[in-house]
Amino acid sequence: MRRFLLLLFLLVAAAAAAAVSYCVLVPFGPSSETFVEIPMRTPTRQIAVLLKKDGIIRSKLAFEAMHLMKDGTLEAGEYRFDHPAKMAEVYARLQRGDVYTLSVTIPEGSNLFDIARRLQSAGLGPQEAFLTAAHANAHLIADLDPQATDLEGYLFPDTYHFSRHATPTQIQETMVRRFRQVAAELGLQGDDHDVVTLASLVERETPIPAERPLVASVFMNRMAKGMPLMTDPSVIYAALLDGRYRGVIYASDLEADSPYNTYKHTGLPPGPICSPGVASLKAAMHPAQTDYLYFVAASADSSGRSRFSATLEEHAHDVAAYRKSLRDAGSQ
Repeated sequence: MRRFLLLLFLLVAAAAAAAVSYCVLVPFGPSSETFVEIPMRTPTRQIAVLLKKDGIIRSKLAFEAMHLMKDGTLEAGEYRFDHPAKMAEVYARLQRGDVYTLSVTIPEGSNLFDIARRLQSAGLGPQEAFLTAAHANAHLIADLDPQATDLEGYLFPDTYHFSRHATPTQIQETMVRRFRQVAAELGLQGDDHDVVTLASLVERETPIPAERPLVASVFMNRMAKGMPLMTDPSVIYAALLDGRYRGVIYASDLEADSPYNTYKHTGLPPGPICSPGVASLKAAMHPAQTDYLYFVAASADSSGRSRFSATLEEHAHDVAAYRKSLRDAGSQ
């Protein structure tokens, strides 16, 4: 009898080991996209319940047993499963926090409208909701720019990874937090309004980092002499705000009575016109020391570089050279 009981015990143990091995080693799970949301502070037993319910694992008990053997912390978040996998692979993903996110890259020089469109294209909500939140959340930068009525200029250009359920406010908080980090590294302190506004103009005027301190010097020199900045990107931004931008600048745009029209109003516009990158922020903080008052922007010159000058006569010569380069390019 004793021998029989021992044999029975060994058979049961072998069957149990085989069952556990099958649950652990043989891939299991969905063949199509399945999302599982694990809330914060969810105990391991409940995580096993969620995974079993959604068809990610075969056995709750086997998953709990694996946790006892491996220990470690399982991370909260949303996970995406799209193929059968061994339980160890599932467990490892939860242990390293391999949560599902949507990636979006915001280029330097993007304005609120550009950012809203990119986020919508990435599946992160309608652009209208983002723009509305950007005005409602101006308090996020109250210490950085007390004059700000929206978040323009303070949503730092970078590559971000957001949960597909992220709200516009959560997205904006993340992007402002990144701006604060960069600003601290650059030594920006307190009211950053003028620096960020100037940097945004510089950003839109030239794509060449080495030219940005020179562009900043032109703007600083013109303001010192009480001359209007006469920068086209601010005129375009004014037209965007009014919903009348048609792809090019018209005479009516230059006559528009917008505070962003730097052909009609001297000094900086009321606020940033885009999100500047590090090079433009540095240029605004440390403009080159020049006597330049004019330039033909690289963005408008087929030579691929800006042309700087100190006098109107020199500027007229540069404009003529620019127009000739356009004619030559068109004849090729």
